[in-house]
Amino acid sequence: MKRRHWSADEKLSILQEAETAGITATIRKHGIYSNTFYQWKEQYETGGREALASKHYSVDPQLKRLQKENQQLKELLAEKELALRIKEELLIKSTLRKQIGS
Repeated sequence: MKRRHWSADEKLSILQEAETAGITATIRKHGIYSNTFYQWKEQYETGGREALASKHYSVDPQLKRLQKENQQLKELLAEKELALRIKEELLIKSTLRKQIGS
């Protein structure tokens, strides 16, 4: 079953309907869990209508692609820098050996 995202207005109307029609009948009618109803009620009582606003935001696919590409480039850069650092350390060690051996 797919999750449903309720708008703040829908949540508020369900809370108001529960006051008149009763909580049990209302949650059955709308197919929501009692825990969900009481969470909405608590959010409304503490933060008002703004607290009922959905926290679910969709991410732009292009932004997601760019973030993935950026992460791949960071990993590639880290690998290159590590390889360069290893080569520099080997070069230093080999020049020291040559100086000691001479």
